[in-house]
Amino acid sequence: MWRRRQNRAEETARAEGVQAASALAVHLQNGGQLVPVEAADVPLAEDETIFADVWCSAARFYGTDVVYPRSTGYWENHPTFGRQWVPNPHDARRRREAEAAAEPHWRDHTPARLALTSAGVRLRPTGSPTWMPFDHCLLTELTAGPGELVLSYSVCAPLLIAGPATAWLGVAIEHLRQTD
Repeated sequence: MWRRRQNRAEETARAEGVQAASALAVHLQNGGQLVPVEAADVPLAEDETIFADVWCSAARFYGTDVVYPRSTGYWENHPTFGRQWVPNPHDARRRREAEAAAEPHWRDHTPARLALTSAGVRLRPTGSPTWMPFDHCLLTELTAGPGELVLSYSVCAPLLIAGPATAWLGVAIEHLRQTD
């Protein structure tokens, strides 16, 4: 029962976000502008304006170095062949698992505060004092999906943003990219 209520609440929030994105798109197409908002604790450059200050879920898409597990075989003193290493048959499976874990995928999933500014997206993961800048001029691709937004940059790993505000953010970011 609780899970159904949570799913309904998420669907409602997503639908409201899509409606807000549609309204924003019409507003911008008719010559309207994004409205600045106040956010006192977001560090801004000179002439930088904040247009959104929201909470979302964020992740990065990248791979890591493979860390192979130590072999768990043993040395055997064989009567015919002498001393030889006997590998553990599970070592191959552990190596494959280590390689699969190192392949590129969405990592570092965390709640984060996102500030959309005239210069770019500013992201501060929960518990971090540092704002991470993702400038619009370095954005190479914007892909919107249901309840999520993927921002690809020329200098770093792609950024996944999820939450009810993503549809609105996608429209706003695309507008800011076109007006630069």
